[in-house]
Amino acid sequence: MAPLLQLKQVTKTFGAVRALRGVSFTLQPGEVHALLGENGAGKSTLIKVITGAHAPDDGEIQIGGETIAHLTPAKARALGIACIYQQPALFPDLSVAENIALRLEKTSPVHGVHWEERRARAKELLHRIGAEIEPAAEVRMLSMPEQQLVEIACALGAGARIVIMDEPTASLTQKEQHLLFAVVRDLRAHGVGVIYISHRLEEIFALADRVTVLRDGESVGTNPVDEINEAALIKMMVGREVTAIYPPAESAPGQGVLTLKSVGCTASGVHGIDLELHAGEIVGMAGLVGAGRTELAQVLFGLTPADAGEIQLSGKGVQIDDPRTAVAHGIAYVPEDRRRHGVILEMPIAANVTMAIHQQIFPGTWLRSTAERKLTLDFIRDLGVKAAGPQALGGSLSGGNQQKIALARWLATKPRVLILDEPTQGVDVGAKSEIYKIIRRLAAEGLAVLMISSDLPEVLGMSDRIVVMRGGTIVGEFPRGADAHDVMAAALGQKQKEAA
Repeated sequence: MAPLLQLKQVTKTFGAVRALRGVSFTLQPGEVHALLGENGAGKSTLIKVITGAHAPDDGEIQIGGETIAHLTPAKARALGIACIYQQPALFPDLSVAENIALRLEKTSPVHGVHWEERRARAKELLHRIGAEIEPAAEVRMLSMPEQQLVEIACALGAGARIVIMDEPTASLTQKEQHLLFAVVRDLRAHGVGVIYISHRLEEIFALADRVTVLRDGESVGTNPVDEINEAALIKMMVGREVTAIYPPAESAPGQGVLTLKSVGCTASGVHGIDLELHAGEIVGMAGLVGAGRTELAQVLFGLTPADAGEIQLSGKGVQIDDPRTAVAHGIAYVPEDRRRHGVILEMPIAANVTMAIHQQIFPGTWLRSTAERKLTLDFIRDLGVKAAGPQALGGSLSGGNQQKIALARWLATKPRVLILDEPTQGVDVGAKSEIYKIIRRLAAEGLAVLMISSDLPEVLGMSDRIVVMRGGTIVGEFPRGADAHDVMAAALGQKQKEAA
């Protein structure tokens, strides 16, 4: 049987940058083929070639054994290729049923719209993937995970033979992840080929049949998943051994910086929070999605001010009613969604870095471009940002480098407390290691760090102390080196094992 998809020696160049260097790739019917690589390795470019968004400079594309010349997005869809991106491309002001219809229905000025049939089809597709979403719901009212599930429903409805999933679980809850895995296995059972892109290696071993690794635009190997281990994959991706991804603590915690006493916020569902952060300490915050971790961060940053309890900074009570006040008190917050709230992709790196201190860097009428450039260059050097220069656009950076720029913006405010919400989400292994070293270095320099993460190994590996949230409050606290099962039991509301 001919492969569903075969790429032979595909190359693609953008100016002086060779994004793809003779990449070959094969996808068989009924196969889940994982595609791995650091940010900037060429994964996105390869996907755009497969979907017709980019024409290759050289090489050959075969679909179902037939060579395809001049592949376009429309031709790719007609050939049964569907891509589900990390950021769903839906129309926010239309309903779920209307969005699905736009992908699947052929328009005609003669025929009217069969609304009942449209809603019924949408309901059937959503039911197939276990999504409890009303077809009449307006897309803007859906969460990001729900929007991703709508995208999957569109692909299923289109009868796709080749489905590309780009970081599909980045914003999904554990329940939704299980639904997605079931959908992927169902697709495989029906002969569909799935190209699965993820930085979460545990997903690769749970789902994939084969894995191909890209590095610097080249394919460095394709292996059956049951013939390779995690350490070998990491080495293939980064080109070196990454043995100590979590740097050790370099200093003991200092004086208390931030103290919370019975802090609550009715609007966000946070209540009864007792917590103390010390200078030079990394406190990891674990918990399931919806436990209230991000909501607490937003309370501390003044986005949804506390209406109960007391917040103290260095022993003095403070009222934080807005982000401006939080910044003035030395609190910085790097939010979870870097594309919406972290980095403005259309603006230069320099503008992104100085945004929170604009009045300090430009106190008068005139722009002090030299000062802005110097500060940005300092952060580019100190944080190891790979960029063409301060005037390069935020959107030109890889995910890991965008995260560093988001961090630089708030470090420029010279904070005492740094809140990091999912600091390595969607970031490759090599960039994660760099970000961890930066976080540990900042703690060693005296910052009090509150690190919110859904990645339990990350919490266990980076934290000097771990707190667990559930139902809007803290339900457990653990020392460094805590048992993963105890932390997860607290997050799930289960009793921990009694010490022997």
